[in-house]
Amino acid sequence: QVQLVESGGGLVQAGDPLRLSCVASGRIFGLYAMGWFRQAPGKEREFVAAISWGGGTIYYADSVKGRFTISRDNAKNTVFLQMNSLKPEDTAVYYCALRLTRDSVSSVYTAYHQYDTWGQGTQVTVSS
Repeated sequence: QVQLVESGGGLVQAGDPLRLSCVASGRIFGLYAMGWFRQAPGKEREFVAAISWGGGTIYYADSVKGRFTISRDNAKNTVFLQMNSLKPEDTAVYYCALRLTRDSVSSVYTAYHQYDTWGQGTQVTVSS
């Protein structure tokens, strides 16, 4: 069973940066794409960013483009989300997700239902 554990969340002020990490462990048989989603109180879980196994294909939600950067270190089974210029509307629980692609280097996914495994989430709170 694959497990994902997010870390790095916390309370910051508007304009500050924060970096989230997500470590995958367990048996992973093949290549996998990764993504970040977030869910604010009373709202649906929404897409934030996604990255292919090889890192060559990346997508961002319009709301975070230019401020957030997704990256990964496959040797450490870790994906990162660098968040800069944070806004109060970024406040949410952030989840990382894994989609097994077996042998696809470039596949990437932006929809909730396309992912196989989810982390427990990490809270990010941005004060004004």
